[in-house]
Amino acid sequence: MTMKITALYVYPIKGLRGIELETAQIRPQGISHDRTFMLYEVRPPGDKLEKIQLDTHPRCALFEQQIVPKSQAGDEAAALVVRFRGVPGTGETDESVRETLRVPLEPDMAALEKIDIRLHDSPAAAYRMGDACDAWFSRRFGVPAMMVYLGDGRRSVLGKSLVPRAAAEQQQQQQQRGWMTSLTSYITGAAPSSDTNSPAPWLTFTDVAPLLVTSEPSRQDVSERLLGGQAVEMYKFRPNIVVDGEGEDAWAEDFWAELEVETQTREPEAPRKQTLQLTGNCVRCLSLNVDYRTGKPAEGEQGNVLKRLMKDRRVDPGSKWSPVFGRYAFPDSHAEGFTVSVGDGVEVSRRNAERTVFDWPNM
Repeated sequence: MTMKITALYVYPIKGLRGIELETAQIRPQGISHDRTFMLYEVRPPGDKLEKIQLDTHPRCALFEQQIVPKSQAGDEAAALVVRFRGVPGTGETDESVRETLRVPLEPDMAALEKIDIRLHDSPAAAYRMGDACDAWFSRRFGVPAMMVYLGDGRRSVLGKSLVPRAAAEQQQQQQQRGWMTSLTSYITGAAPSSDTNSPAPWLTFTDVAPLLVTSEPSRQDVSERLLGGQAVEMYKFRPNIVVDGEGEDAWAEDFWAELEVETQTREPEAPRKQTLQLTGNCVRCLSLNVDYRTGKPAEGEQGNVLKRLMKDRRVDPGSKWSPVFGRYAFPDSHAEGFTVSVGDGVEVSRRNAERTVFDWPNM
């Protein structure tokens, strides 16, 4: 039975509230503009950079993001607008605190300072957005903060099992081809060929893969685990693509290896069916317990979401202390980009006989 896409989310600044979309452009690195910005806390000594994310900085839940297209911004380029919601009754809702931050969605890198950053041990070059942005976030987080833009930086996929099967086979072929080419060049004296296939997968500031896919039956199961069956909103799980799971049981996605999305796009030469390779489990942290109204750990059962999952969802031996919810995905390696929309059909085109094992080092 065909499932349907029920929601799409993009997170231009990693860790902050997501933007719900009706239509999304999927590129090799995920939804366009997803997690191209990130925040770090600057800690002494030596101005050490620590990532700002929901599990360690729950105030992330108080920041809303909005993408303003160029057509709505006059002569200006497309912009990202950030609003701080604040908490009623705390003095954080006065105009000086609620003042918005507006930055170009694609900043001019030539005008920015280049720095080296790391996320989950995967290094990249990035660009500081400047003192004004840093001061805006520092005031609202209450700690020295730095905003960075990935730009032309690229993060490597460190988990070997996370690399899609086709890409892994291609890398192996390239290595074999490179060895044979070098041997032939040595024997014949010919110059080695520069011909290569598409480059290896790389990441923006997404954790370990370009996309996260979740299902409604599994979210419903989480709600039923809480005392009184309190609803848990899907946005707490921070997915990119949500499917209704029609005909699938809760947690069936643990074994999904490949999904085919039947797009309703009107792009003339775009194929109707696009493939997502699901390569790894999403292991969860304390961010599930955050109250998005207060920017603090939730009270009562809403603060026990992670605990309720611990009972029987620690199913990945590669991260045996963390429960699993959702699957990481890569767009098909041959796809240069395609459009998906809420309501598009989705089918499981390949399943694994056993669960995959998470192998990103030091996570």
